[in-house]
Amino acid sequence: MREERVVLLDDNLEACGTMDKALVHTADTPLHLAFSCYIFNAKNELLVTRRALSKKAWPGIWTNSVCGHPMPDESIDDAVKRRCLYEMGLVINTVDLIDRQFSYRATDASGIVENEHCPVFLGYTTDMPKANAQEVMDYFWAPIDKIIAGVAAVPEVFSPWMVAQLARPVIRSAIANLARF
Repeated sequence: MREERVVLLDDNLEACGTMDKALVHTADTPLHLAFSCYIFNAKNELLVTRRALSKKAWPGIWTNSVCGHPMPDESIDDAVKRRCLYEMGLVINTVDLIDRQFSYRATDASGIVENEHCPVFLGYTTDMPKANAQEVMDYFWAPIDKIIAGVAAVPEVFSPWMVAQLARPVIRSAIANLARF
């Protein structure tokens, strides 16, 4: 497998280099490009995943459907589709960008820092998930209102990026207006 590289960003969110993905997440993680995707099924249920215990940052935490990093010279749409297939075995034909401005910085219990500019997407599938155990240890589908209520009630069991994303009006609005199927 080829080395995955992460796109580093400057303060203006312009690409300014790359770094080996295996080395980028430390206690002093540089700002880099990522994405989050919320995948819905034909019942308009959201796929929520639990990160594998082997993950370097936030192992075992519940989070949105798929997260990842576009590689240099890869469109972010293609990166979302690639990670949906890799992490969950899901073919996603189209992805909809719902928040191009989301960025966050958070530190997990081990001291690993996430420092990402992280556009947020919606994806749709009719496939059944086939979770990659290296990425995901569990998952479930649920109505978005139940997920939002769960995140509000016990935010500490969800990833900090998911909690912050679901608090953003632009994301809440896009999700609330789902009428895909």
